Amino acid sequence: MHLDNTELVGYLASALVVVSLAMTSVVRLRAISLVGSLAFVAYGVLIESIPIVVTNAAIAVLNVWFLRSELGGRRALAAVVVPVDSPYLVDFLRYHLPDIHRFQPGFELGPEPSSLAMLLMRDGLPAGALIGRQEGAELRVQLDYVTKPYRDSRISTWLYGKGSGVFRRLGIDRISTEPGTEPHSAYLVRNGFTRAGSRFERVLGR
Repeated sequence: MHLDNTELVGYLASALVVVSLAMTSVVRLRAISLVGSLAFVAYGVLIESIPIVVTNAAIAVLNVWFLRSELGGRRALAAVVVPVDSPYLVDFLRYHLPDIHRFQPGFELGPEPSSLAMLLMRDGLPAGALIGRQEGAELRVQLDYVTKPYRDSRISTWLYGKGSGVFRRLGIDRISTEPGTEPHSAYLVRNGFTRAGSRFERVLGR
């Protein structure tokens, strides 16, 4: 079967839309959907179909709007201190434990009762968790986790940047953590941590 260039554009656009629906990351879903909708606009122009052009141009605009919301700092982000044995936190960690172990295989449920625990919130919904042991002005992190849909949403960038006041109010000005797996180490480097012996450290800005 011979496919001309116009048909190839149509099939490519369809494939991109299907791939976008398989994404667990909100940002990747929107980004791939944006490319797919633009491809469909091109396809609509090639076959001279105004409905296809108009519909997918509107979808492209919506994708740009949502991507700007995701990446442009318009989301309501927060870090809420909770008891480390909070039933909600325990259930959250238990549900996500297999995914947590992909990045921090040494983490186990039931951290020390004196540990500091935070739920990372995005638009009022739990998006991650941070658990550590405070030693003076240093927080020695045992868990730093963000769920799949929000890993590209800059929650961690906010936490260690503009949102770091949550640490300073507790008298913390230095964060340290073990590296975990290679993807976790790369995540730490992206968020301003530097290697210090067997651990990674970050001094919080003012």
